Amino acid sequence: MKIKNLKEALSRIEELEKENAELKEENEKLRNRNLGGRKKHDDAWMAAYRDFAVKYEKGMSVVDIVNQGEISRRTAYRYLAYYRKMECEGNKSAHQNTPNMSNETKQMCPTKRAR
Repeated sequence: MKIKNLKEALSRIEELEKENAELKEENEKLRNRNLGGRKKHDDAWMAAYRDFAVKYEKGMSVVDIVNQGEISRRTAYRYLAYYRKMECEGNKSAHQNTPNMSNETKQMCPTKRAR
């Protein structure tokens, strides 16, 4: 398309500006979309974690829990890390049946320094 006069040039500029605005809008929608990923502690996550914590507190090993086939090994170790973190912080709401912190966990908890 060859532009012959000023009127055609201005018309073409207007078309291109409209197209540019539409593309910017589409680009913004694509940037703001949720790409998924691991969910952070929603209700389903907490329910599965509580099941893990109950089994772990009853004395089952992580391997035994994984062998039941309900969660992957990686997920089990994520739950175990969260479990130990909650023990270190003394948060009983994360696993309510824990009477005392295990010696293993006590050794892993960072000590607070006096200032």
